[in-house]
Amino acid sequence: MMLASEGYPFILGFLALTILVGGLVPWGMPIPLVLTLFMLYFFRDPERRIPEGENIFVSPADGKVILISDNLPTHPLLKGSDGGVVGVSIFMSPLNVHVNRVPCDGTVEAVVHTPGKFFSAFRHEASLLNENIAMLLNTKHGRVLVRQVAGFLARRAVCRVKPGDSLRKGERYGIIKFSSRVDLYLPKNTLIKIALGDRVKAGETVIGELPSVN
Repeated sequence: MMLASEGYPFILGFLALTILVGGLVPWGMPIPLVLTLFMLYFFRDPERRIPEGENIFVSPADGKVILISDNLPTHPLLKGSDGGVVGVSIFMSPLNVHVNRVPCDGTVEAVVHTPGKFFSAFRHEASLLNENIAMLLNTKHGRVLVRQVAGFLARRAVCRVKPGDSLRKGERYGIIKFSSRVDLYLPKNTLIKIALGDRVKAGETVIGELPSVN
């Protein structure tokens, strides 16, 4: 089983605690053992089948679609973008894979960390006020933004890329530790292929598609 590298400190820490408790008070070992197994489960990083197609956008996260809107406040990094955007928000529970993937091919134009609150990730104000890391991609379709949003439990997001990096659709680019959400801002003319309440998989589920130009 492949694991996200960010999980090793948690896994090894709880494993060491399990061994220590097992040596001192064997009856108490099941608790840290269960936590160790949960960390192994939480930080899993399975392979995904990346769909082909130049005009499609794949999900940046596993989870449940909680928002689809073409009337979102413009993100500061997207000001000046032509045509506006359509936004999709995905809520990630503690049981989801938390590794984030790139929605389409592009070059990283900016990565901006914004300190903030830690509201529950499924609440609307979380998208606006919570701590987050926004990654802006310059793509052949225009600018695309992915925002990792911290939640009540998830107080640490990790973005592994930097401006100038060239990324491929479905490539791993970061992780959010524990329950959280990811916001995706796509070109306004994107044809959305999912619906509210749908369960999606990072790098595998097609979120939207741009109309073909004849």
